[in-house]
Amino acid sequence: MKSGNSRATRPAIPAQISSTGLVIEGTSSGQLLLGFLDSVLRGIGQVMLQGNSYAGLLFLIGIFYNSMLFGWAVLLGTAASTATAVLLDVNRSHVQAGLFGFNGALVAIALLYFLEPSILAWGYVVLAAACTTVVMAALLHLLGAWKIPALTAPFVFTTLCFVLATARFGRLHSTGVLPTAGLPKAATVEGIVTASTVVEGLLTGLAQVFFQGNAITGIFFAVGLLISSRVACVAAFLGSFVGLLVAWGMGAAEPAIRAGAFGFNSVLTAIALGSEFFVLNGASAAYGTVAVVTTAVVFAAMSAALEPLGMPALTSPFVLVVWLFLLASPFFQRLRARTNT
Repeated sequence: MKSGNSRATRPAIPAQISSTGLVIEGTSSGQLLLGFLDSVLRGIGQVMLQGNSYAGLLFLIGIFYNSMLFGWAVLLGTAASTATAVLLDVNRSHVQAGLFGFNGALVAIALLYFLEPSILAWGYVVLAAACTTVVMAALLHLLGAWKIPALTAPFVFTTLCFVLATARFGRLHSTGVLPTAGLPKAATVEGIVTASTVVEGLLTGLAQVFFQGNAITGIFFAVGLLISSRVACVAAFLGSFVGLLVAWGMGAAEPAIRAGAFGFNSVLTAIALGSEFFVLNGASAAYGTVAVVTTAVVFAAMSAALEPLGMPALTSPFVLVVWLFLLASPFFQRLRARTNT
């Protein structure tokens, strides 16, 4: 005999698919797990300012294509920082959007890029990723009065601190890819930039956002961006290209141009100012272009400034330039801020 209330016996839908990922409304254990996995993927996507699970999945596939180690590092770091936010009862919408995952992703991949993998190193990664949640919350509180986003500043602060600390921890060993500590030396033009340099540098400029020096990985990232936002995808390519042109024009070494070293910060700046924070018009396009060019210069400056410490610039140029250009923007009446940012 059928129940008079058919809705009472209808099984709950664990998740629904949307244009940006999963939509989960229930609180069963299965739904919570799916929601957590979706937040992790969105967190990976947020590294390039895309709160999109599909973009995050493609970014992750691209990383695994280049390195299994870095793929697992990104998953662990994002999961650790997201879980910390859940345990500390951070606003659910912020967690679901992946806003407390992306800095953990970057910290994890950075630490295992600079440190030899070991059981202790993996534990170090989990601790650092969890710390990014605290730093993120502190910066959101501090910067909220100026309506300035934290961006990847928690990643920069946490990574520099945890990498510097290894100088006093004898059981954590460097991979040898950190810059050699010493006073900056005058650069000389090295190598000849060819068409292959430009093509590879353009794609690796995208890939280097996740420390991946692989052009195929850059293609995965581009497809992920395209699925999430065509404007963001175009902005990313323009950012990588402008960063490459500045480096080439200023006489940077060809291997650095090919590796995308001058591109990844410019990629992030272009996405931020070209597709996220301002309505796209002639004024914002010009403003963003100036910011992207400036980012490449600031990258060179920060790299030289941190060389005596033997530390990398990471994404500090992106953070500093975007903060500066956002703080200045209220004085420029031709710029219109996006209301949904």
